[in-house]
Amino acid sequence: RAYATNSKGTAYGNEVSFTTAATTATVTTKAVPAPTYNSAAGGGEITDEGGDPVTGRGVCWSTTSGPVVTGSHTTDGAGPGAFDSNMTGLLPATTYYVRAYATNSKGTAYGNEVSFTTADVTKATVTTAEISEPLINTAAGGGNVTDDGGDPVTARGVCWSTTPEPLVSGSHTTDGAGEGVFNSDIEGLLPATTYYVRAYATNGKGTAYGETVIFTTLLGDIDGNSYGIVTIGDQIWMATNLATTKLNDGTPIANLSVPADWESATAPAYVWYSNNELLYRFNYGALYNWYAVASDKLCPEGWHVPAEAEWSTLVNYLGGADVAGGKLKQTGTTLWFSPNEGATNESGFTALPGGGRRQTGEFEDRGTVAVWWTSTPSGTDGDNGFGVGVVNDKALVSIGNSLTGVGRSVRCLRNE
Repeated sequence: RAYATNSKGTAYGNEVSFTTAATTATVTTKAVPAPTYNSAAGGGEITDEGGDPVTGRGVCWSTTSGPVVTGSHTTDGAGPGAFDSNMTGLLPATTYYVRAYATNSKGTAYGNEVSFTTADVTKATVTTAEISEPLINTAAGGGNVTDDGGDPVTARGVCWSTTPEPLVSGSHTTDGAGEGVFNSDIEGLLPATTYYVRAYATNGKGTAYGETVIFTTLLGDIDGNSYGIVTIGDQIWMATNLATTKLNDGTPIANLSVPADWESATAPAYVWYSNNELLYRFNYGALYNWYAVASDKLCPEGWHVPAEAEWSTLVNYLGGADVAGGKLKQTGTTLWFSPNEGATNESGFTALPGGGRRQTGEFEDRGTVAVWWTSTPSGTDGDNGFGVGVVNDKALVSIGNSLTGVGRSVRCLRNE
């Protein structure tokens, strides 16, 4: 209405009506930082609704410029202000164009166009688990696929060989698919052999490998006993004393617990210290007479009772007789009696004080002495052999003659 005012008041004209014009909204598009191989985070901001409420907003994208809402798009609420959008189902290593949009009654407005490129698919990421308690012919391992690289892992497991960097084209397990932790049973291994193992994971980009883990299988004897092994210099030794009750051809060795039988023996014989297998076998192994050693069949196939010269090679490698005993002995005074002088076990030999048995049948020196047969005979009749000993109160190693009928421990050495 028009109006006019004089001294009598204000007068109004006739009333007319009109409607203001509405426009599409004003919207801007956010940049897309760090897209993955199949998704990206974007969004936009509606700075002006254009005089009519925004009823739909989001982003739209395509592999060509000028994406529109009739194609791939998100729906991220309504009204003015900033909003976030999550674009999914994208292809790896692909360039996309994206625009924010806002819809009101006047139509759909688009923001500025931005582009981004998704990450490429890569090989998976996998780690190798440590080997737990390898046995004579088997071991337990596994791995963890921590990232499938943007493409599903279709095969995973471990591969192994006796040389570094094993490949899945060689010995391997197959332990399912996908990401996550898996366990592997490694079988068909050789005894007393060092293996290299790696976890693997295969996707469309190929096979990825974890770090290499090294383990050594145990040595087995004809009785089914198992032994760790240790490499010292160029020699490979049993890491514990022999405990077999049979020669390696299957012939039983006589267990002569009675002193008179032991003293009169003229054939291979053994005993457990104090005739107590349950208490002493695990730590100390068996005590053998010289006839068992002289049979040349006491150690597992491929191994032998070391000669005096081979023991000397070990002693010299460890710095000589005055200090080698300390480097051979297990540390501490749990099994060794105090003071266990100079014990470092830096060789890994882990000598334990199993004592021995006299020719007359008495047991002696457990806790204070470890003594082993060599295969080198002594004496004019060849019925005696040299022995090697270490003691609790010195760091030295001694090598000397032992009588035929005494009982000594045995450590086997691998054949060259």
